[in-house]
Amino acid sequence: MIRDKSAKNSAKDAPKKASAKTAASAKPAEIPAAKTSAVKAPTVPAGRKGIIAIAPPSFRRERALIKRGVWPVAGCDEAGRGPLAGPVVAAAVILDPDRIPRGIDDSKRLTAEEREKLFDKICATAQVSVAVASPSRIDRDNILRASLWALKRAVVALPETPRHVFVDGRDRLDTECDCEAVIGGDGIVLSIAAASIVAKVTRDRLMCALAQDCPGYGFEQHKGYAVPEHLDALDRLGPTIHHRSFFAPVVAARAKHMPWTVEPVQDLFAVTAVEVQVDAAVEIDVSANL
Repeated sequence: MIRDKSAKNSAKDAPKKASAKTAASAKPAEIPAAKTSAVKAPTVPAGRKGIIAIAPPSFRRERALIKRGVWPVAGCDEAGRGPLAGPVVAAAVILDPDRIPRGIDDSKRLTAEEREKLFDKICATAQVSVAVASPSRIDRDNILRASLWALKRAVVALPETPRHVFVDGRDRLDTECDCEAVIGGDGIVLSIAAASIVAKVTRDRLMCALAQDCPGYGFEQHKGYAVPEHLDALDRLGPTIHHRSFFAPVVAARAKHMPWTVEPVQDLFAVTAVEVQVDAAVEIDVSANL
């Protein structure tokens, strides 16, 4: 009788193979090096942050009013509240729904070249008006009131009277039509964004013109803002008639170069001697209060 030795050996090796499979299943699965690199999360270089997409302003609010039969709709914005010199420039724009230039955005997000190109396109296709509040008005009324005055003047100066106005900021205008204040409106409402471009380009051109009359201040570069170059020029040359008198750096420069124009401030807490004159003919009875 011939016995099958292979069958006998397979029977003996069966427990060993089973235990080997059990041990293999207990161990975590190993991933080859090539596959491991593929499943790793992408690394971000040091100093680089994720890019946040910012939606451009839209014509959605204006179009909603058009569907309700409200037209014309204007947007208005100003440029130049913060500088130490130059006027505040306000602009109002009524966009043509059928001829809206592409690329309109908040003026702060655009380059100077982009603003110049869009300025020409907006003026060629839309109704546009501009109003200017001079430094003397800013000194008289304060910067907020002067800005609101210029914004209202820009709305009134439009070729066609609007029935609704969007204004950038939190202050509504005292206009005959409905006015809606939109915080951050130059990045939300397309008409306001168009007005911000018109106001910015107009003011920049005015400051470049002032630079020719006032050399040495660098108005053509910083447009009157309180950058170190402007502060240094104020300290060396003193203020001009185009500077806003009550802004702190201008006050300091005027005190240095024109001290006779600075009125001394009375100290309300100072102690002053008061002289009291008593008529010698009046007799005082000291014992009256005893």
